[in-house]
Amino acid sequence: MRILIVSQYFWPENFRVNDLTLELVKRGHNVTVLTGIPNYPAGKVFDAFKADRKTFDYYAGANVCRIPMLARGRGSLRLFLNYLSFVLGACFWGPWRLQGQQFDIIFVFEPSPVTVGIPAVLLGRLKQAPVVFWALDLWPETLAAVGIVRSSKMLAAIGRVVRFIYNRCALVLGQSRGFLENIAKYCDDSSKIRYFPSWAEDVFIQEEFNPALEVPLKEGSFNVLFAGNVGDSQDFPAVLDAAESLKHNSAIRWLVVGDGRMTDWLCAEVAHRGLERCFLLLGRFPVERMPSFYAHADALLVSLKRDPVFSLTIPGKVQSYLMSGLPLLGMLDGEGANVIRSAEAGLVCPAGDATGLAQSVLQLAAMTRAERLRLGSNGRDYANKEFSREVLMARLEGWFIELVGV
Repeated sequence: MRILIVSQYFWPENFRVNDLTLELVKRGHNVTVLTGIPNYPAGKVFDAFKADRKTFDYYAGANVCRIPMLARGRGSLRLFLNYLSFVLGACFWGPWRLQGQQFDIIFVFEPSPVTVGIPAVLLGRLKQAPVVFWALDLWPETLAAVGIVRSSKMLAAIGRVVRFIYNRCALVLGQSRGFLENIAKYCDDSSKIRYFPSWAEDVFIQEEFNPALEVPLKEGSFNVLFAGNVGDSQDFPAVLDAAESLKHNSAIRWLVVGDGRMTDWLCAEVAHRGLERCFLLLGRFPVERMPSFYAHADALLVSLKRDPVFSLTIPGKVQSYLMSGLPLLGMLDGEGANVIRSAEAGLVCPAGDATGLAQSVLQLAAMTRAERLRLGSNGRDYANKEFSREVLMARLEGWFIELVGV
């Protein structure tokens, strides 16, 4: 099949759409990606891209069509302009850059913003191809949850945009079962809604890898590792409260691998609370390097703020965490917490419960190595059963075939 993927984010940015593209190419499909200029999460265009743009025109056998857009920069206004510039660029430049090309399927990757669906719908009309929308974030609910938009009128207007997009898609896929009911509020035909979770990238299936040299060795330490986006949704104030309550326990260390909009605040707060010795901010690294950081971890932390919309979410890192074979520490509610409990892969406390997180860290640290290995093994078994990459990609491919009628 000829597949067009529309995504504001793409390689060399680190998103699961990269892995999806690679898999579709491996399955023999002709894949083109319509995307923007790589600038996430720092908000600045990647130096390697500026040095040689043509190097990034192809990825794993897929053609990459990049449209002009404004980098994220810093601040809410700049982020809004970043979102708007991609929509305008993809709507005006996309049809011109893709002229003469026909597609059987248009697939939308939507971690945020939902507006990525607007150019996809336009291209679906122009190319007479069905649009499949993968919702990894819920708009407008997420905007209200993180306080980006407070106006009820603005939220209602965004809701109308969401309805416009969903109703013009052939399928709308939700990343958790909890998403499906929310999607149905904006999608008039509930038969178009499907459950399609994320999977763990292949790199996390490795059994052995060398520990990252960036992490100082400390004999007898118990390392809690957080990997991924450092944003408002991850509730780092509560994480720091837990770390501060344990800072006199010299064995406990917190390792953060990643960055995001809250990074500067987090650095300042770690210094303000005197946590420099036990709370290490290691920066962002490509996904291929992540297993080397996992090699230092005794437990993997996943956290989300307390909010009804976040309780519907399975953070993308959960699947990778489970596949790593390490025990999980969850400070979150709803779907994500249920996965950890169902897998019997670690300990969970409610979202925002810093005291509960600290107690879970101490409880896990007190376990024997064999007990922690059993939790990690449970997680991997569950991931292989529920989030198998092979099974999920075959399911997606089957939906594509059903829509195309081949």
